[in-house]
Amino acid sequence: MRYAYGLTTALLLGGATATLVTGYPAGAQVAQNEASQMAHVVPRAGAPASFADLTAQLAPAVVNISTRQRVQVQGSGGANPFAGTPFEGLFGGGGSSAPQTREAQSLGSGFIVSADGYIVTNNHVITAEGKGEVESITVIMPDGTELPAKLVGKDAASDLAVLKITAPKPLPFVKFGDSSKARVGDWVVAIGNPFGLGGTVTAGIVSAVYRNTGAGGAYDRYLQTDASINRGNSGGPMFDMNGQVIGINNAIFSPTGGSVGIGFAIPAEIASPIVDKLIKGEKIQRGYLGVQIQALNEDLADSMGLEHNKGEFIQSVVPEGAAAKAGLQAGDVVVKVGGKEVTRDQSLSYLVANTAPGTKIPVELIRNGRRMTVTATVDQRPTEDDLAQSFDSSGDGDSDTDAYNNPPAQQTQGVIEKATGLSVTTLTPQIARQLGASEGTKGLVIVSVDPSSDAGQKGFARGFIILSANNQPVTTKADLENVIKAAKADNRPAILLRVQPRGQSPAFVPVRLR
Repeated sequence: MRYAYGLTTALLLGGATATLVTGYPAGAQVAQNEASQMAHVVPRAGAPASFADLTAQLAPAVVNISTRQRVQVQGSGGANPFAGTPFEGLFGGGGSSAPQTREAQSLGSGFIVSADGYIVTNNHVITAEGKGEVESITVIMPDGTELPAKLVGKDAASDLAVLKITAPKPLPFVKFGDSSKARVGDWVVAIGNPFGLGGTVTAGIVSAVYRNTGAGGAYDRYLQTDASINRGNSGGPMFDMNGQVIGINNAIFSPTGGSVGIGFAIPAEIASPIVDKLIKGEKIQRGYLGVQIQALNEDLADSMGLEHNKGEFIQSVVPEGAAAKAGLQAGDVVVKVGGKEVTRDQSLSYLVANTAPGTKIPVELIRNGRRMTVTATVDQRPTEDDLAQSFDSSGDGDSDTDAYNNPPAQQTQGVIEKATGLSVTTLTPQIARQLGASEGTKGLVIVSVDPSSDAGQKGFARGFIILSANNQPVTTKADLENVIKAAKADNRPAILLRVQPRGQSPAFVPVRLR
Protein backbone atom coordinates (compact mmCIF):
# COMPACT_ATOMS: atom_id res chain seq x y z
CA MET A 1 0.00 0.00 0.00
CA ARG A 2 1.21 3.46 -0.81
CA TYR A 3 0.22 5.98 1.79
CA ALA A 4 -1.01 9.38 0.74
CA TYR A 5 0.54 12.52 2.10
CA GLY A 6 -0.85 15.76 0.76
CA LEU A 7 -1.80 15.24 -2.84
CA THR A 8 -0.80 11.63 -3.44
CA THR A 9 -3.37 8.87 -3.74
CA ALA A 10 -2.85 5.73 -1.68
CA LEU A 11 -3.94 2.51 -3.32
CA LEU A 12 -5.70 0.18 -0.93
CA LEU A 13 -3.65 -2.96 -1.44
CA GLY A 14 -5.07 -5.41 -0.95
CA GLY A 15 -6.80 -3.41 -3.48
CA ALA A 16 -7.17 -0.20 -5.36
CA THR A 17 -10.12 -0.11 -7.55
CA ALA A 18 -11.33 -0.39 -10.96
CA THR A 19 -14.84 -0.28 -12.09
CA LEU A 20 -17.58 -2.70 -12.75
CA VAL A 21 -20.28 -3.34 -15.15
CA THR A 22 -23.85 -4.40 -15.03
CA GLY A 23 -24.61 -7.92 -13.84
CA TYR A 24 -24.76 -10.93 -16.08
CA PRO A 25 -27.65 -13.01 -14.68
CA ALA A 26 -27.84 -16.72 -15.33
CA GLY A 27 -31.15 -18.46 -15.76
CA ALA A 28 -34.09 -17.11 -13.81
CA GLN A 29 -32.07 -16.00 -10.80
CA VAL A 30 -32.20 -12.29 -10.04
CA ALA A 31 -29.53 -9.99 -8.67
CA GLN A 32 -29.26 -9.36 -4.94
CA ASN A 33 -29.94 -5.70 -5.66
CA GLU A 34 -32.85 -6.26 -8.10
CA ALA A 35 -35.39 -3.44 -7.70
CA SER A 36 -38.31 -5.73 -6.86
CA GLN A 37 -36.33 -7.43 -4.10
CA MET A 38 -34.90 -4.23 -2.68
CA ALA A 39 -38.20 -2.43 -2.26
CA HIS A 40 -38.80 -3.68 1.28
CA VAL A 41 -35.22 -3.18 2.54
CA VAL A 42 -34.18 0.15 1.06
CA PRO A 43 -34.17 2.88 3.73
CA ARG A 44 -36.35 5.90 3.21
CA ALA A 45 -34.79 9.16 2.07
CA GLY A 46 -32.97 11.04 4.81
CA ALA A 47 -31.00 9.51 7.65
CA PRO A 48 -31.88 5.80 7.81
CA ALA A 49 -32.58 4.22 11.17
CA SER A 50 -30.45 1.22 10.15
CA PHE A 51 -28.54 -0.21 7.21
CA ALA A 52 -29.00 -3.76 8.49
CA ASP A 53 -31.67 -4.95 6.05
CA LEU A 54 -29.85 -3.40 3.10
CA THR A 55 -26.58 -5.01 4.18
CA ALA A 56 -28.15 -8.43 4.68
CA GLN A 57 -29.42 -8.33 1.10
CA LEU A 58 -26.13 -7.22 -0.48
CA ALA A 59 -23.33 -8.76 1.59
CA PRO A 60 -23.68 -12.31 0.17
CA ALA A 61 -22.42 -11.03 -3.20
CA VAL A 62 -19.25 -9.41 -1.77
CA VAL A 63 -16.15 -11.61 -1.52
CA ASN A 64 -12.59 -11.51 -0.22
CA ILE A 65 -9.71 -12.14 -2.62
CA SER A 66 -6.29 -13.54 -1.75
CA THR A 67 -3.28 -14.14 -4.00
CA ARG A 68 0.00 -15.94 -3.50
CA GLN A 69 2.95 -14.57 -5.43
CA ARG A 70 6.64 -15.08 -6.09
CA VAL A 71 8.15 -11.62 -6.40
CA GLN A 72 11.57 -10.42 -7.47
CA VAL A 73 12.66 -7.41 -5.42
CA GLN A 74 15.79 -5.32 -5.61
CA GLY A 75 18.31 -5.78 -2.86
CA SER A 76 19.56 -2.90 -0.77
CA GLY A 77 21.12 -0.17 -2.82
CA GLY A 78 21.18 3.55 -3.39
CA ALA A 79 18.00 5.48 -2.77
CA ASN A 80 16.35 7.72 -5.33
CA PRO A 81 18.30 11.01 -5.09
CA PHE A 82 15.20 12.91 -6.22
CA ALA A 83 12.81 11.42 -3.63
CA GLY A 84 10.55 14.05 -2.13
CA THR A 85 11.25 16.60 -4.86
CA PRO A 86 9.37 17.55 -8.07
CA PHE A 87 11.89 15.38 -9.96
CA GLU A 88 10.67 12.20 -8.24
CA GLY A 89 8.74 10.14 -10.78
CA LEU A 90 10.25 12.03 -13.72
CA PHE A 91 13.59 10.31 -13.31
CA GLY A 92 14.88 6.94 -12.20
CA GLY A 93 16.11 5.99 -8.76
CA GLY A 94 19.51 5.03 -7.44
CA GLY A 95 21.51 1.87 -7.87
CA SER A 96 20.67 -1.49 -6.34
CA SER A 97 22.16 -4.91 -5.74
CA ALA A 98 21.08 -8.19 -7.34
CA PRO A 99 17.34 -8.95 -7.19
CA GLN A 100 15.98 -11.45 -4.71
CA THR A 101 12.89 -13.69 -4.90
CA ARG A 102 10.41 -13.81 -2.02
CA GLU A 103 6.94 -15.06 -1.28
CA ALA A 104 4.23 -12.39 -1.13
CA GLN A 105 0.50 -12.21 -0.56
CA SER A 106 -2.12 -9.61 -1.35
CA LEU A 107 -5.58 -9.24 0.11
CA GLY A 108 -8.45 -7.36 -1.43
CA SER A 109 -12.15 -7.32 -2.11
CA GLY A 110 -14.44 -7.98 -5.02
CA PHE A 111 -18.06 -8.64 -5.86
CA ILE A 112 -19.98 -11.14 -7.91
CA VAL A 113 -21.73 -9.74 -10.98
CA SER A 114 -23.33 -12.89 -12.36
CA ALA A 115 -24.93 -16.05 -11.02
CA ASP A 116 -22.38 -18.17 -12.87
CA GLY A 117 -19.44 -16.66 -11.01
CA TYR A 118 -17.91 -13.61 -12.70
CA ILE A 119 -16.22 -11.35 -10.13
CA VAL A 120 -14.91 -7.81 -10.48
CA THR A 121 -11.93 -6.52 -8.52
CA ASN A 122 -8.89 -4.29 -8.97
CA ASN A 123 -6.05 -5.24 -11.23
CA HIS A 124 -3.45 -4.54 -8.56
CA VAL A 125 -5.15 -6.96 -6.19
CA ILE A 126 -4.38 -9.87 -8.49
CA THR A 127 -1.17 -8.59 -10.10
CA ALA A 128 2.27 -9.42 -8.75
CA GLU A 129 4.32 -6.68 -7.15
CA GLY A 130 7.12 -5.42 -9.37
CA LYS A 131 8.76 -8.29 -11.25
CA GLY A 132 6.87 -11.28 -10.00
CA GLU A 133 4.35 -13.96 -10.79
CA VAL A 134 0.97 -14.71 -9.27
CA GLU A 135 0.88 -18.40 -8.40
CA SER A 136 -2.73 -18.66 -7.26
CA ILE A 137 -5.89 -16.58 -6.73
CA THR A 138 -8.40 -17.62 -4.09
CA VAL A 139 -11.90 -16.21 -3.58
CA ILE A 140 -13.25 -16.46 -0.03
CA MET A 141 -17.04 -16.47 0.12
CA PRO A 142 -18.95 -14.79 2.99
CA ASP A 143 -19.55 -18.19 4.61
CA GLY A 144 -15.80 -18.92 4.59
CA THR A 145 -15.79 -21.26 1.61
CA GLU A 146 -12.59 -20.94 -0.43
CA LEU A 147 -12.77 -21.34 -4.20
CA PRO A 148 -9.96 -21.18 -6.77
CA ALA A 149 -10.38 -18.34 -9.27
CA LYS A 150 -9.32 -18.02 -12.88
CA LEU A 151 -8.25 -14.66 -14.32
CA VAL A 152 -10.57 -13.79 -17.22
CA GLY A 153 -9.08 -10.42 -18.09
CA LYS A 154 -7.36 -7.38 -16.64
CA ASP A 155 -6.71 -3.78 -17.60
CA ALA A 156 -3.87 -1.93 -15.88
CA ALA A 157 -4.89 1.53 -17.08
CA SER A 158 -8.27 1.41 -15.31
CA ASP A 159 -7.02 -0.95 -12.57
CA LEU A 160 -9.79 -3.42 -13.36
CA ALA A 161 -9.80 -7.18 -13.41
CA VAL A 162 -12.41 -9.89 -13.87
CA LEU A 163 -12.18 -13.33 -12.25
CA LYS A 164 -14.29 -16.47 -12.69
CA ILE A 165 -15.18 -19.05 -10.07
CA THR A 166 -17.21 -22.25 -10.38
CA ALA A 167 -19.73 -23.14 -7.69
CA PRO A 168 -22.15 -26.08 -7.36
CA LYS A 169 -25.17 -23.77 -7.37
CA PRO A 170 -26.09 -20.31 -8.74
CA LEU A 171 -24.38 -17.53 -6.83
CA PRO A 172 -25.84 -14.31 -5.36
CA PHE A 173 -24.79 -11.30 -7.41
CA VAL A 174 -25.34 -7.53 -7.69
CA LYS A 175 -25.86 -5.06 -10.49
CA PHE A 176 -24.58 -1.61 -11.27
CA GLY A 177 -26.53 1.58 -10.94
CA ASP A 178 -26.12 4.96 -12.63
CA SER A 179 -23.24 6.77 -10.93
CA SER A 180 -23.89 9.87 -13.04
CA LYS A 181 -26.94 10.52 -10.86
CA ALA A 182 -24.93 10.50 -7.63
CA ARG A 183 -25.15 13.79 -5.74
CA VAL A 184 -23.00 15.27 -3.02
CA GLY A 185 -24.65 14.36 0.27
CA ASP A 186 -26.18 11.05 -0.87
CA TRP A 187 -25.85 8.15 1.56
CA VAL A 188 -23.57 5.28 0.49
CA VAL A 189 -22.57 1.91 1.98
CA ALA A 190 -19.18 0.26 1.40
CA ILE A 191 -18.58 -3.47 1.92
CA GLY A 192 -15.12 -5.02 1.81
CA ASN A 193 -12.21 -6.76 3.48
CA PRO A 194 -10.16 -4.11 5.35
CA PHE A 195 -6.88 -5.37 6.82
CA GLY A 196 -7.94 -8.92 6.02
CA LEU A 197 -10.58 -8.88 8.76
CA GLY A 198 -13.31 -10.26 6.51
CA GLY A 199 -16.64 -8.81 5.47
CA THR A 200 -16.91 -5.30 6.94
CA VAL A 201 -19.61 -2.69 6.34
CA THR A 202 -19.14 1.08 6.60
CA ALA A 203 -21.49 3.93 5.72
CA GLY A 204 -21.08 7.57 4.78
CA ILE A 205 -22.03 10.09 2.16
CA VAL A 206 -20.83 11.14 -1.27
CA SER A 207 -18.39 13.95 -0.47
CA ALA A 208 -17.66 14.97 -4.06
CA VAL A 209 -18.31 13.72 -7.58
CA TYR A 210 -15.69 13.45 -10.34
CA ARG A 211 -12.89 14.32 -7.95
CA ASN A 212 -9.46 14.65 -9.56
CA THR A 213 -6.72 13.65 -7.12
CA GLY A 214 -3.79 14.96 -9.12
CA ALA A 215 -2.36 11.47 -9.51
CA GLY A 216 -2.73 11.73 -13.28
CA GLY A 217 -3.83 9.09 -15.72
CA ALA A 218 -6.85 8.57 -17.91
CA TYR A 219 -9.12 7.57 -15.02
CA ASP A 220 -8.32 10.14 -12.36
CA ARG A 221 -12.04 10.87 -11.83
CA TYR A 222 -13.52 9.48 -8.63
CA LEU A 223 -16.51 9.56 -6.38
CA GLN A 224 -15.21 10.83 -3.04
CA THR A 225 -16.75 9.50 0.17
CA ASP A 226 -16.28 9.70 3.92
CA ALA A 227 -17.38 6.08 4.37
CA SER A 228 -14.47 4.42 6.16
CA ILE A 229 -12.18 2.75 3.58
CA ASN A 230 -8.90 1.08 4.49
CA ARG A 231 -6.23 -1.27 3.20
CA GLY A 232 -7.95 -4.34 1.79
CA ASN A 233 -11.14 -2.50 0.78
CA SER A 234 -9.88 -2.16 -2.79
CA GLY A 235 -12.13 -3.79 -5.34
CA GLY A 236 -15.11 -3.76 -3.01
CA PRO A 237 -18.42 -2.15 -4.00
CA MET A 238 -19.91 1.16 -2.95
CA PHE A 239 -23.72 0.93 -2.89
CA ASP A 240 -26.32 3.67 -3.06
CA MET A 241 -29.53 3.50 -1.08
CA ASN A 242 -31.24 1.64 -3.90
CA GLY A 243 -28.74 -1.16 -3.38
CA GLN A 244 -27.00 -0.47 -6.70
CA VAL A 245 -23.22 -0.48 -7.18
CA ILE A 246 -22.26 3.08 -8.09
CA GLY A 247 -18.54 2.82 -7.47
CA ILE A 248 -15.61 0.59 -6.57
CA ASN A 249 -13.52 1.53 -3.58
CA ASN A 250 -10.09 2.48 -4.82
CA ALA A 251 -7.85 4.80 -2.84
CA ILE A 252 -7.52 7.16 0.10
CA PHE A 253 -5.79 10.33 1.16
CA SER A 254 -4.11 9.65 4.47
CA PRO A 255 -1.20 10.93 6.60
CA THR A 256 -1.30 7.71 8.64
CA GLY A 257 -2.13 4.91 6.22
CA GLY A 258 -5.59 4.50 7.73
CA SER A 259 -8.92 6.08 6.92
CA VAL A 260 -9.27 9.77 7.74
CA GLY A 261 -12.58 10.18 5.93
CA ILE A 262 -11.30 10.88 2.42
CA GLY A 263 -11.78 7.83 0.21
CA PHE A 264 -12.28 7.37 -3.52
CA ALA A 265 -14.28 5.01 -5.69
CA ILE A 266 -14.17 4.64 -9.46
CA PRO A 267 -17.61 5.57 -10.84
CA ALA A 268 -19.62 2.66 -12.27
CA GLU A 269 -20.30 4.61 -15.47
CA ILE A 270 -16.58 4.55 -16.28
CA ALA A 271 -16.04 0.93 -15.26
CA SER A 272 -19.02 -0.78 -16.82
CA PRO A 273 -17.98 -0.78 -20.48
CA ILE A 274 -14.46 -1.88 -19.55
CA VAL A 275 -15.63 -4.84 -17.48
CA ASP A 276 -18.13 -5.77 -20.17
CA LYS A 277 -15.30 -6.00 -22.73
CA LEU A 278 -13.07 -7.95 -20.36
CA ILE A 279 -15.80 -10.55 -19.84
CA LYS A 280 -16.36 -10.84 -23.59
CA GLY A 281 -12.63 -11.10 -24.27
CA GLU A 282 -12.61 -7.95 -26.37
CA LYS A 283 -9.61 -5.67 -26.72
CA ILE A 284 -9.86 -2.34 -24.91
CA GLN A 285 -8.90 0.60 -27.11
CA ARG A 286 -8.21 4.10 -25.88
CA GLY A 287 -7.02 7.30 -27.46
CA TYR A 288 -3.42 8.48 -27.00
CA LEU A 289 -1.48 11.60 -27.96
CA GLY A 290 2.01 10.67 -26.79
CA VAL A 291 2.83 13.39 -24.29
CA GLN A 292 4.02 13.49 -20.70
CA ILE A 293 1.94 16.09 -18.92
CA GLN A 294 1.86 17.99 -15.65
CA ALA A 295 -0.92 19.96 -14.01
CA LEU A 296 -0.59 23.71 -14.45
CA ASN A 297 0.00 24.42 -10.78
CA GLU A 298 0.57 27.79 -9.19
CA ASP A 299 4.34 27.87 -9.72
CA LEU A 300 4.10 26.82 -13.37
CA ALA A 301 1.31 29.29 -14.09
CA ASP A 302 3.19 32.13 -12.40
CA SER A 303 6.37 31.37 -14.32
CA MET A 304 4.45 31.60 -17.61
CA GLY A 305 2.12 34.45 -16.70
CA LEU A 306 -1.00 32.27 -17.10
CA GLU A 307 -4.17 31.66 -15.12
CA HIS A 308 -3.97 29.01 -12.42
CA ASN A 309 -5.35 25.48 -12.88
CA LYS A 310 -6.52 25.98 -16.45
CA GLY A 311 -4.88 23.62 -18.89
CA GLU A 312 -2.04 21.13 -18.59
CA PHE A 313 1.66 21.54 -19.25
CA ILE A 314 3.55 19.28 -21.67
CA GLN A 315 6.84 18.08 -20.20
CA SER A 316 7.88 15.94 -23.16
CA VAL A 317 6.59 14.55 -26.46
CA VAL A 318 7.04 11.02 -27.79
CA PRO A 319 8.91 11.15 -31.12
CA GLU A 320 6.72 10.22 -34.09
CA GLY A 321 3.62 10.11 -31.86
CA ALA A 322 0.28 11.79 -32.55
CA ALA A 323 1.26 14.94 -30.66
CA ALA A 324 4.63 15.24 -32.37
CA LYS A 325 3.04 14.80 -35.81
CA ALA A 326 0.49 17.52 -34.95
CA GLY A 327 3.27 19.94 -33.99
CA LEU A 328 2.86 19.89 -30.19
CA GLN A 329 6.07 20.68 -28.31
CA ALA A 330 7.48 20.35 -24.82
CA GLY A 331 6.60 23.56 -22.97
CA ASP A 332 3.16 23.95 -24.58
CA VAL A 333 0.09 24.37 -22.38
CA VAL A 334 -2.97 22.52 -23.70
CA VAL A 335 -6.19 24.34 -22.80
CA LYS A 336 -8.82 22.61 -24.98
CA VAL A 337 -9.21 19.24 -26.69
CA GLY A 338 -12.03 18.62 -29.16
CA GLY A 339 -13.69 21.84 -28.00
CA LYS A 340 -13.72 20.76 -24.34
CA GLU A 341 -11.77 22.71 -21.74
CA VAL A 342 -8.94 20.95 -19.95
CA THR A 343 -9.55 21.36 -16.21
CA ARG A 344 -8.71 19.54 -12.99
CA ASP A 345 -11.98 17.63 -13.22
CA GLN A 346 -11.64 17.00 -16.96
CA SER A 347 -8.00 16.25 -17.60
CA LEU A 348 -6.22 15.94 -20.93
CA SER A 349 -5.64 12.24 -20.26
CA TYR A 350 -9.33 11.64 -19.62
CA LEU A 351 -10.49 13.53 -22.72
CA VAL A 352 -8.01 11.82 -25.04
CA ALA A 353 -8.44 8.31 -23.58
CA ASN A 354 -12.16 8.55 -24.22
CA THR A 355 -11.63 9.54 -27.86
CA ALA A 356 -11.64 6.70 -30.39
CA PRO A 357 -8.26 6.01 -32.03
CA GLY A 358 -8.12 7.47 -35.53
CA THR A 359 -10.29 10.46 -34.64
CA LYS A 360 -9.07 13.91 -35.72
CA ILE A 361 -9.46 16.49 -32.96
CA PRO A 362 -8.50 20.17 -32.60
CA VAL A 363 -6.03 20.85 -29.80
CA GLU A 364 -5.93 24.44 -28.53
CA LEU A 365 -2.70 25.44 -26.81
CA ILE A 366 -0.64 28.32 -25.50
CA ARG A 367 2.96 28.60 -26.71
CA ASN A 368 5.18 31.47 -25.57
CA GLY A 369 2.10 33.44 -24.55
CA ARG A 370 0.28 32.99 -27.88
CA ARG A 371 -2.84 30.87 -28.44
CA MET A 372 -2.88 28.53 -31.40
CA THR A 373 -4.75 25.43 -32.55
CA VAL A 374 -3.38 22.29 -34.17
CA THR A 375 -5.18 19.17 -35.38
CA ALA A 376 -4.11 15.79 -34.04
CA THR A 377 -5.08 12.32 -35.21
CA VAL A 378 -5.48 10.26 -32.05
CA ASP A 379 -3.33 7.14 -31.78
CA GLN A 380 -4.19 3.94 -29.93
CA ARG A 381 -2.92 3.93 -26.37
CA PRO A 382 -0.01 1.48 -25.89
CA THR A 383 0.21 -0.94 -22.98
CA GLU A 384 1.29 0.43 -19.60
CA ASP A 385 4.70 -1.29 -19.96
CA ASP A 386 5.25 0.30 -23.36
CA LEU A 387 4.25 3.69 -21.96
CA ALA A 388 6.82 3.42 -19.19
CA GLN A 389 9.54 2.73 -21.75
CA SER A 390 8.51 5.72 -23.86
CA PHE A 391 9.71 8.09 -21.14
CA ASP A 392 12.77 6.18 -19.90
CA SER A 393 15.80 8.22 -18.97
CA SER A 394 18.46 8.70 -21.60
CA GLY A 395 21.22 7.05 -19.62
CA ASP A 396 22.84 6.39 -16.26
CA GLY A 397 25.70 8.86 -16.55
CA ASP A 398 29.05 8.34 -14.85
CA SER A 399 28.27 8.23 -11.14
CA ASP A 400 31.91 7.80 -10.10
CA THR A 401 33.17 11.04 -11.63
CA ASP A 402 32.66 14.44 -10.06
CA ALA A 403 30.61 16.73 -12.31
CA TYR A 404 33.46 19.15 -12.73
CA ASN A 405 36.50 19.13 -10.53
CA ASN A 406 37.68 22.67 -11.12
CA PRO A 407 34.74 25.02 -11.76
CA PRO A 408 35.47 28.69 -12.43
CA ALA A 409 35.84 30.78 -9.31
CA GLN A 410 32.55 32.30 -8.23
CA GLN A 411 32.09 36.01 -7.86
CA THR A 412 30.02 37.82 -5.24
CA GLN A 413 26.28 37.26 -5.43
CA GLY A 414 24.81 38.67 -8.60
CA VAL A 415 21.35 38.81 -10.16
CA ILE A 416 21.02 35.03 -10.59
CA GLU A 417 22.23 34.09 -7.11
CA LYS A 418 20.05 36.66 -5.37
CA ALA A 419 16.94 35.80 -7.39
CA THR A 420 17.15 32.00 -7.54
CA GLY A 421 19.76 30.82 -5.04
CA LEU A 422 21.69 29.19 -7.91
CA SER A 423 25.33 29.72 -8.80
CA VAL A 424 25.95 28.84 -12.44
CA THR A 425 28.69 28.80 -15.04
CA THR A 426 28.79 28.25 -18.79
CA LEU A 427 28.65 24.60 -19.87
CA THR A 428 31.93 23.88 -21.66
CA PRO A 429 32.50 20.76 -23.80
CA GLN A 430 34.82 19.38 -21.10
CA ILE A 431 32.22 19.80 -18.34
CA ALA A 432 29.53 18.37 -20.62
CA ARG A 433 31.62 15.21 -21.12
CA GLN A 434 32.15 14.86 -17.38
CA LEU A 435 28.41 15.20 -16.82
CA GLY A 436 27.60 12.63 -19.48
CA ALA A 437 25.67 15.18 -21.55
CA SER A 438 25.24 14.52 -25.24
CA GLU A 439 27.58 16.22 -27.69
CA GLY A 440 26.40 19.67 -28.64
CA THR A 441 24.45 20.28 -25.41
CA LYS A 442 24.47 23.99 -24.60
CA GLY A 443 23.42 25.78 -21.44
CA LEU A 444 24.51 26.67 -17.95
CA VAL A 445 25.69 24.20 -15.34
CA ILE A 446 24.79 24.63 -11.67
CA VAL A 447 27.83 24.98 -9.44
CA SER A 448 26.02 25.32 -6.10
CA VAL A 449 22.50 25.69 -4.71
CA ASP A 450 21.23 27.61 -1.69
CA PRO A 451 19.22 24.89 0.14
CA SER A 452 16.81 27.48 1.54
CA SER A 453 15.84 28.71 -1.95
CA ASP A 454 12.84 27.44 -3.90
CA ALA A 455 15.22 25.72 -6.32
CA GLY A 456 16.95 24.01 -3.42
CA GLN A 457 13.65 22.86 -1.96
CA LYS A 458 12.68 21.42 -5.34
CA GLY A 459 15.74 19.23 -5.62
CA PHE A 460 18.09 21.27 -7.83
CA ALA A 461 21.69 20.15 -7.33
CA ARG A 462 25.25 20.73 -8.43
CA GLY A 463 25.76 19.34 -11.92
CA PHE A 464 22.25 20.06 -13.23
CA ILE A 465 22.29 21.71 -16.65
CA ILE A 466 19.95 24.64 -17.32
CA LEU A 467 18.98 24.46 -20.99
CA SER A 468 16.45 27.29 -21.18
CA ALA A 469 14.61 29.87 -19.10
CA ASN A 470 11.08 30.93 -20.00
CA ASN A 471 11.58 28.98 -23.26
CA GLN A 472 14.67 31.05 -24.19
CA PRO A 473 18.05 29.31 -24.64
CA VAL A 474 20.59 30.29 -21.99
CA THR A 475 24.27 29.78 -22.81
CA THR A 476 25.72 32.61 -20.74
CA LYS A 477 24.99 34.05 -17.33
CA ALA A 478 23.88 37.24 -19.08
CA ASP A 479 21.15 35.26 -20.90
CA LEU A 480 19.70 34.03 -17.63
CA GLU A 481 20.06 37.42 -15.96
CA ASN A 482 18.06 39.02 -18.78
CA VAL A 483 15.24 36.48 -18.38
CA ILE A 484 15.10 37.14 -14.63
CA LYS A 485 15.03 40.91 -15.14
CA ALA A 486 12.27 40.61 -17.77
CA ALA A 487 10.20 38.39 -15.47
CA LYS A 488 10.49 40.87 -12.63
CA ALA A 489 9.59 43.74 -14.96
CA ASP A 490 6.42 41.82 -15.89
CA ASN A 491 5.69 41.17 -12.19
CA ARG A 492 6.08 37.43 -12.64
CA PRO A 493 6.96 35.77 -9.32
CA ALA A 494 8.60 32.75 -10.99
CA ILE A 495 10.53 31.65 -14.04
CA LEU A 496 10.31 28.37 -15.93
CA LEU A 497 13.61 26.51 -16.24
CA ARG A 498 14.26 23.50 -18.43
CA VAL A 499 16.85 21.49 -16.58
CA GLN A 500 18.69 18.25 -17.21
CA PRO A 501 19.84 16.34 -14.11
CA ARG A 502 22.92 14.23 -14.59
CA GLY A 503 22.21 11.15 -16.71
CA GLN A 504 18.52 11.99 -17.04
CA SER A 505 16.13 13.49 -19.57
CA PRO A 506 15.31 17.21 -19.44
CA ALA A 507 12.27 18.49 -17.53
CA PHE A 508 10.56 21.83 -17.04
CA VAL A 509 10.52 23.05 -13.42
CA PRO A 510 9.20 26.44 -12.24
CA VAL A 511 11.41 28.32 -9.78
CA ARG A 512 10.06 31.14 -7.63
CA LEU A 513 12.13 34.30 -7.52
CA ARG A 514 13.31 35.92 -4.31
